[in-house]
Amino acid sequence: MSNKLQDLSEKLQTILASQIQTIVVDCNEITIEVASENLVSVATTLRDHDDLAFEQLIDLCGVDYIAYGKTEWSTDGASATGFSRGVEPADTGRLRFGDELNAGNNDIPRFASVIHLISYRHNHRLRLRSFAKDNQFPLLPSVIDVWNSANWYEREAFDLYGIVYENHPDLRRILTDYGFVGHPFRKDFPLIGNVEMRYDPEQQRVIYEPVSIEPRVLVPRVIREDNRYLHAQNEQNKEGATDA
Repeated sequence: MSNKLQDLSEKLQTILASQIQTIVVDCNEITIEVASENLVSVATTLRDHDDLAFEQLIDLCGVDYIAYGKTEWSTDGASATGFSRGVEPADTGRLRFGDELNAGNNDIPRFASVIHLISYRHNHRLRLRSFAKDNQFPLLPSVIDVWNSANWYEREAFDLYGIVYENHPDLRRILTDYGFVGHPFRKDFPLIGNVEMRYDPEQQRVIYEPVSIEPRVLVPRVIREDNRYLHAQNEQNKEGATDA
C-alpha cells in the first residue's frame, strides 16, 4: 500500500471511527462499507471534513450480490476444446423464462448502492458501499442532498435494480418503458424478459403479452489459433485421414 493510501485509510478510520463497518484496500483503491442508517451522515462528513473533502460524486450504481462468487463457467484450465461450458443454466447469466435462481440465504444482504467519490483538493478517490437490509424491498437513503449529481444515478439504480432511494424528489423509471415489468439488471431476471409488447390494430393500442420466444441455451463452439492446441489438431487430422 502506498503512503498516500495509508494516510487516507488512517484518516477515514480516525474521522469516521465506528461508523465504518469494513475498510478494504485493494488494487490501489479504498472501499469503505457503512450501514444504511449511517449513509447520509458518513456522506456529509466525507464531503465537509477538511481532511477528506470528497466534494464530487462521479458515479453511483446498484449491485445485485445474489449468488456472488458462484459460476458454472470453468475458466481456470483450458484444453484443446476450449473452456468448459455448462449446459444447464445454473448461473445467473443464462436464465431462461420460467427458470428460478436459488437465492440462497435471505438473511444475507443482496442489494447494495456503490458510490464513487473524488477529492480534487487532495487528489483522492474513494468507493462507498451500503447494503439494503430488506432483500424483498431494498430501501436506502438518498444522498442527493449531499451530492446533487446523485439524482439520475439513483433513478437509474431504481429502474434497473429496484432499489428504492428514500427522500429522492423524483424516483421513477429513466431507461425502461413506463409499463415495463420488473428490473432487468437483477440477476434473477430472465434474459428474454417476462413480457413482450406489440401494437394491436384492432384495439388501436399497444398490448403486453407473455413472452412467446422459445427458451433455449446456445453453447458456442470456440476455435482458437494457439500453439498449445496444434498437437490436438494434428491428431484429429490424422484420424480423419485414416477414416478416409
